[in-house]
Amino acid sequence: MALYDRADSRNAYAEDSLLHESELVGFVKTTYKFFAGSLLLATIGALLGLMNFQAVVQYKWVFFIAEIAVLFGLMFSKSKPGLNLFMLFAFTALSGVTLVPLLGMVIAKAGLGAIWQALGMTTIVFGLMSVYALKTKNDLANMGKMLFIALIVVLVCSLINLFLGSPMFQVVIAGASAILFSLYIAYDTQNIVKGMYDSPIDAAVSLYLDFLNVFISILQIIGIFSDRDK
Repeated sequence: MALYDRADSRNAYAEDSLLHESELVGFVKTTYKFFAGSLLLATIGALLGLMNFQAVVQYKWVFFIAEIAVLFGLMFSKSKPGLNLFMLFAFTALSGVTLVPLLGMVIAKAGLGAIWQALGMTTIVFGLMSVYALKTKNDLANMGKMLFIALIVVLVCSLINLFLGSPMFQVVIAGASAILFSLYIAYDTQNIVKGMYDSPIDAAVSLYLDFLNVFISILQIIGIFSDRDK
């Protein structure tokens, strides 16, 4: 899930309308509150989905299409306060539901502990890359084009593997995706603390997508290798 338009969300910074320090502190705090709320709603969505596992699996494409539709709705409502927050939380809740088939597969192959393992690893990666973004003297904005090109390559490879169905190719894709979105965590974090987003909603959804994609990538790797061990 990496369709959100980060470039368009940073128009304010591109026009040199940087926030004052006090405003920036409030902006960052609000962003992380929305990010935490997004993780909570995704968790609730996943738990409700697991409680209704058969229905979610049966209608997984319906939930996926709904998720994409809400994401596009979020992109087009970013300048509408209230509605954009509703769309953010609706999207994150749906993304939790659409994770259910993958969660079920990993639990069946590796046990519930694998989910906690993946979540723990994702949290550690998120923390480390966030600290790096805050401590580094390098301007990570220069990574933008490179990351976008890498994202396109990963998406194309993922589409190709839908037809090939190669587990080892999927491991390579998942590994590359985990690295890519780990870098995106640092990239987006630095952009946030520099006030490069139009709103905390835009910033929060970027962080959420980074976290989600790292988590999904780790889950896929665990699921594939657990299957090979049997």
